[in-house]
Amino acid sequence: MTDLENLSQAVVSTGAVGCTAHIMVIGAHAGDAENMAGAAVLQHTRAGYTATIVHLTLGEAGHRTLSPEVYAEQRKQEVQASAACMGAKAVWLNYADGFLPVNQEVVLQVADLIRQERPTILLTHWKGSIHKDHIAAYQIVQEALFYAGLPSLKRSAPAHWVPQVYFPENWEDMEGWRADVYLDVSEVWEAYLEMLKTHALMRGGVSTFRYFDYYNALGTTRGCLGGFPKAVALMLPDGAWTRQVKRLGGNPSRD
Repeated sequence: MTDLENLSQAVVSTGAVGCTAHIMVIGAHAGDAENMAGAAVLQHTRAGYTATIVHLTLGEAGHRTLSPEVYAEQRKQEVQASAACMGAKAVWLNYADGFLPVNQEVVLQVADLIRQERPTILLTHWKGSIHKDHIAAYQIVQEALFYAGLPSLKRSAPAHWVPQVYFPENWEDMEGWRADVYLDVSEVWEAYLEMLKTHALMRGGVSTFRYFDYYNALGTTRGCLGGFPKAVALMLPDGAWTRQVKRLGGNPSRD
């Protein structure tokens, strides 16, 4: 059992009442969480974890021909379909694409979600991004993690501390990002690609960027570097070290 698995096992065994192995991903737009963390989610839900995918906006302003109102409805269907493929719950907040605020309202909404869902692992954007909403998402999540774990702050759900936080690889968030963990996702790679195709953005015709080709090739590249057929790379907080793992934490019902 790896150090990461030991940590998660200890949290599940001795943490708050009702704490189970749960992976949460928080993305700025619909599609972000799926692109950068969908394979990691599949790797864990197939091992018995529960999962929640949080979209801070629907990314409704990104279509070249559809209006934001029409595209928003399409994206709601897409995130529910992709969540079903991953065996996860889909949640989206009512903030406008391109105008994601960093304020107490949204921070507390996310903190409340963390308290309610009680993840043992959380993945989100790195701050070194070319997209303002991604930078905002990073700031929101860091503050929300603080408030989620603050016992003196009384909310509808009790405080919850998340023991493991990672920054998955996103092509827009690469300034200062580094690969610290290579996660073996070989067994779920084809399922990950099929999940991506539930989004029109992945199938082409929405953006000029070749999302599907990029993330498919990235799995091979990271697999070469990590020593697996297919892998995804994650960034750890400063002071950690590079590791090669099968999963990010242990599941007491399976390990």
